[in-house]
Amino acid sequence: MRLQEIRLTQWGRFFLTCAVSLLGGSLFTILHTPIPWLLGPMTAALIGAKVLKLPLWWSPAVRDTGIGIIGYAIGLTLTVDTLVQTAYQLPSMLLMTVVLISFCVLVAYLFYKLTDVDFPTLMTGSIPGGLTQMVVLADEVKGIDITIVTFMQVTRLIMITFCVPFLLFSPVYGGTEAAAAVEAVRQSSAAWSGLFPGMFIFVPLCVVCACASKKIGLPTAVMLGPLIGTAAAQIAGLKGPALPDSLLNASQFMIGTYVGLLLHPENLKNKTKTVIMAVTGGLILILGSMGLAKWLEAVHHVSPATAFLSMAPGGMDQMGIMAHEVGADLLFVSGYQLFRVLFIYFVVAGTLKFGFQWYSRRQAGKAMPKAK
Repeated sequence: MRLQEIRLTQWGRFFLTCAVSLLGGSLFTILHTPIPWLLGPMTAALIGAKVLKLPLWWSPAVRDTGIGIIGYAIGLTLTVDTLVQTAYQLPSMLLMTVVLISFCVLVAYLFYKLTDVDFPTLMTGSIPGGLTQMVVLADEVKGIDITIVTFMQVTRLIMITFCVPFLLFSPVYGGTEAAAAVEAVRQSSAAWSGLFPGMFIFVPLCVVCACASKKIGLPTAVMLGPLIGTAAAQIAGLKGPALPDSLLNASQFMIGTYVGLLLHPENLKNKTKTVIMAVTGGLILILGSMGLAKWLEAVHHVSPATAFLSMAPGGMDQMGIMAHEVGADLLFVSGYQLFRVLFIYFVVAGTLKFGFQWYSRRQAGKAMPKAK
């Protein structure tokens, strides 16, 4: 009997997924690839589920735990001085976010002219850094193809997660400097014994803040809650323990496996056309973010890696992991990524919903026969 035909319980599927992802992470570590415990599990889970057709499943609670660990790690970097410095970046954050989103609108319009997919679907699928918000929006607005939107968003996320580390370690972004930074981070890794007794305070604090953030509806609540709670404790004078390298690897494992299982091409009606469109759109966004990163690097005199990770249209958790790994400015990166998420959540999503509803009414009005 083949493994695909064996009926497993949900937890049986979970442990099978753990084994597959551990194999991927170990293989990528042996091959010395960038960010092996993020890319390895992601690749292994994707191949296992879509190519080998294994009955894989990942617990959302495990994914949330990994994201919460990253939120805590970013919160450790926040102090009063760093927050004041971030405040000076707000005009630049707004400008760069608006430019990036405008670029996405142009890409969506280009695909609209070249394909038979409607503009609202393409627009919703092209907005970066707002996977959850855009899928919810697609579900709420009549006429939007939620399958295409989800596929475009997930494809972009996977492409960014996979391509950005290799770009960071390439000559374009000074690969030797990135490798040296990774080695420095590993050598300065904290010991497990250093987690105690501080973790008895910070673990409950992060859990409470994550639950409170979910309750009030904050975007990426399981990351923002621990981030805000840890930062507040730090500013109040309560220093949190640094995280050991192996724990950060575990958080990457938790997130990477989940991302690898997001893609569902089997639900698409026109697979070839949609895959080509999603991959092309992802590549165009990567190139566009590289161009904006050059401008950001020149204006604010930050490292190429910091500028690129700040502009990369991926998730804040994945960009935070990469920033930590290559020694980029965590606060700068998370500030730009967070601002974009909040801007999409509070401004873009509502504007698009209103605009799409107006567009639908207008199209319906045109379709109605005129009274004689």
